[in-house]
Amino acid sequence: MTVSVHPHTPRIAVPCGCELGEEATWDARSGTLVWVDVEKPTIWRYDPASGATQHHPQDEKLGFALLTEDPETLLAGFESGIALLHLESGRRRPLITPDAPRSGNRLNSGYVGPDGALYFGTMDDAEAEPTGTFHRWHGGRLDASGGRVVVSNGPVVTPDGRRIYTADTTEGLIRVHRVDDDGIGPPRPFAVFESGWGKPDGLTVDAAGHLWVCHYGGSRITRYDPDGQIERVLPVPTALVTKCAFGGPDLTTLFITTGTRGRDPRIDPMAGHLFAVETEVAGLPSGIYRDARTL
Repeated sequence: MTVSVHPHTPRIAVPCGCELGEEATWDARSGTLVWVDVEKPTIWRYDPASGATQHHPQDEKLGFALLTEDPETLLAGFESGIALLHLESGRRRPLITPDAPRSGNRLNSGYVGPDGALYFGTMDDAEAEPTGTFHRWHGGRLDASGGRVVVSNGPVVTPDGRRIYTADTTEGLIRVHRVDDDGIGPPRPFAVFESGWGKPDGLTVDAAGHLWVCHYGGSRITRYDPDGQIERVLPVPTALVTKCAFGGPDLTTLFITTGTRGRDPRIDPMAGHLFAVETEVAGLPSGIYRDARTL
């Protein structure tokens, strides 16, 4: 199979300088992109049509901020647990704490699947011990799957809802799980990162069911077909590539978050910014979490 190189270079969309930008989500209702800075806890919102940018500092680390039926209320994965957060007022309503308090874990990546459920991962905040795992939360029920990992990323679900991809970042391994009437099946290897590729970070699935994987420390994004073969490589002009998400009016603009963690700005001057690049591939609409009462 021929591997292509994406023909366009990502451009800086917002020079935000995030220490650890993550979890970009497109809100088609407002035509805006939402993402988080995990280490300098902030929720960012960007309107590409006007160029306007808002940022909302928070008082604890957060791994994701996802859409709910109220455009001003987000489903946020804080270090202390999942909560509904009203952006302007800062009001919070705690919903669930997946791991025991003081476990040393925090929430990481989150995703609303086509079934309306919340899929998310937990991880060791010190990035040392395999105390994290993957979860599905729906209808008041919390299920764990995928075994123990140090740093979790993903999960994401294919358009037909029959596959879930997860990333074991520390081990450099992407896994796939079958989904059927009995629930989420055991993981099996899907792709292994080679030496020099960095580590697999954020995952995104497009409308064709292909998987896009960000390379943390590898300055690129790779698109895999459903058989695990590399279809294309998209170089990114900074090292710590953390998450990508499709947005724009036709969902063909790929937005990319990055980080500055430990990077020398003289060597990596674009680190931490939000990037955008045009593609001929369409993404999927962002899931909207509906199993929540208003604040």
